[in-house]
Amino acid sequence: MHRVLSKPGSRVLLLGNEAIARGAIEADVKFATGYPGTPSSEIIECLARVAKETGMYVNWAVNEKVALESAIGFSI
Repeated sequence: MHRVLSKPGSRVLLLGNEAIARGAIEADVKFATGYPGTPSSEIIECLARVAKETGMYVNWAVNEKVALESAIGFSI
């Protein structure tokens, strides 16, 4: 089990981007998208590793425009 999936309320040492991913998981986010080459790419990588366990759909887009369009499409 990945450490971002530890029990809510437990104390776990995480990197900053892992903590953001943990927050998304605890908030029950159902869709996450991003594009490679940004400092936040690590968040999407972390979410992708645990997507099956959390039921989250994680999408890698080719650029920020496509990521935005994917998020808009998922929201409607």
